[in-house]
Amino acid sequence: MVYYNPKEWFSFIFKINKADTLWELFPLILSVGAYAGAVTYLLIDFWHLPDTSLLRKVSYIHQTIGFVFSLLLAFRINSAYDRWWEGRKIWGSMVNNSRNLALKLKHMVKPSEYAFFNYAIPMYSRVLRNHLRDVYVHEEQDFVPIDSKKHVPNQVASAIIENIYRLNKQGEINPEQLFSITSEIGSFTDNCGACERIRKTPIPYSYNVFIKKFIFTYIMTLPFTWAFEMKYFTIPIIGFVLFVFASIEILAEEIEDPFGFDPNDLPLDNICENIQKHVGEIFG
Repeated sequence: MVYYNPKEWFSFIFKINKADTLWELFPLILSVGAYAGAVTYLLIDFWHLPDTSLLRKVSYIHQTIGFVFSLLLAFRINSAYDRWWEGRKIWGSMVNNSRNLALKLKHMVKPSEYAFFNYAIPMYSRVLRNHLRDVYVHEEQDFVPIDSKKHVPNQVASAIIENIYRLNKQGEINPEQLFSITSEIGSFTDNCGACERIRKTPIPYSYNVFIKKFIFTYIMTLPFTWAFEMKYFTIPIIGFVLFVFASIEILAEEIEDPFGFDPNDLPLDNICENIQKHVGEIFG
């Protein structure tokens, strides 16, 4: 995730970051600019179309659908941001519940049991992060046996619950104390399921394709409406319009799955490091 100072306006305007969509769209902008130049040449300098040409009426179509187009793009980016923000709230819950569980267990169990929970609680956040990224990172440890062919977060959560129930049976954690940590125990799998729901439920295919086709058709027909009035100034203006509209779609695609490695995805590595640090401080 890119960290920045939102008050530095001029640095945003004149600095091009690797996360900026301009890098990705630049070849397409050049191609569309060349296309706009070719259309302008044909209409103005080659065919010499008169003022009565029907092509001049295409602008009415753009005026009609322009408002609807803006609503579609606004809904697209808002729906993607909702998924990003929901993912951040889920991982915020992971941080809070990990701390709460560690704080409660510290005063319930003997110091000899600290080592397991000090390792297993942060481990869950790490394996969940890797699970959402479809990777598996082997860890040399003796606390939780892992079968990489099965659901790894469930195995870590099961090991934590198993040890808590074992301590309950041994009388080290009484029923009242067990009841007090029930919500934290269940929150691990609840948060995992919520992240999987976001990860495995993309924007409907038909809607996604429709937006792309809409943008393509809108941009490719703009030269036919502007060439008569703006001549070859159409070329840079078409490139700018493409940059704006296509950037919205690219940004929406990037943040609708917020658990990956893209610059604008959630800082899961930092969150996992903070969980490990804070849990270690509690049991330390």
